[in-house]
Amino acid sequence: MKKSYKKVAVGGTFDKFHYGHKRLIDIAFDIGQYVVIGVTSNEFGGVKGRIEPCNVRMSNLRSLLEKKHQNYEIQQLNDPFGTTTTDETIDAIVVSEETEPTAFKINKIRKEKGMEPLDIVTIGMVLADDGIPISSTRIRKGEIDERGTIRVTK
Repeated sequence: MKKSYKKVAVGGTFDKFHYGHKRLIDIAFDIGQYVVIGVTSNEFGGVKGRIEPCNVRMSNLRSLLEKKHQNYEIQQLNDPFGTTTTDETIDAIVVSEETEPTAFKINKIRKEKGMEPLDIVTIGMVLADDGIPISSTRIRKGEIDERGTIRVTK
């Protein structure tokens, strides 16, 4: 498969790594020759509640990727945009429906700076067995596992 883009960005908290995260990252690698993965910092990601420390989430991600890929870098995100508003070599961004508005803001900032807009690749949310999107919050609550399987409570 020919890679459509030279450099693709993708970002997230990547806490309780699940099938939705995997799909987002897999698509970035499918379409990009090089992938920049932004992981929210402790301060920025902390607004979501109790999450693993950033260095742990980055290390977990590196462990998952190093078996399959060499063409990537992992950066810490201290804001919603990371290097997408400064790096002119990034030509696309992969987002979920939930984070698509951020991609529009990124393109607005890029345009104001005289930069080319990013192509936005939006993927649907990955649903759990109950038809509700898989999320790290649901996994933390014990409702589902990382595959979206309902946890049976007694």
